[in-house]
Amino acid sequence: MNIYFTKNFKKAYKKRIEQHMKWAQQFEARYDLFADDPTNPVLRDHALIGNIKGYRSFSVTGDIRVIYYINEGAVYFVDIGTHNQVY
Repeated sequence: MNIYFTKNFKKAYKKRIEQHMKWAQQFEARYDLFADDPTNPVLRDHALIGNIKGYRSFSVTGDIRVIYYINEGAVYFVDIGTHNQVY
């Protein structure tokens, strides 16, 4: 599976996550889990509804989420941050 980081994701990661070493390490661990098996129950992956219908989300920590979508077999990470920041 190919995973791509959008410009928005890179910006959000740098602004919200990179400064917090613990969150960055947790993202790396969850990224590896996702790359190996996106259906791993630890990720708590789910489809989104409302104005972000068509996107999916998985948990990095209890409050940090990654928003992504799938297009033609490729995964595009579009946002990362706390629940309030990404929804």
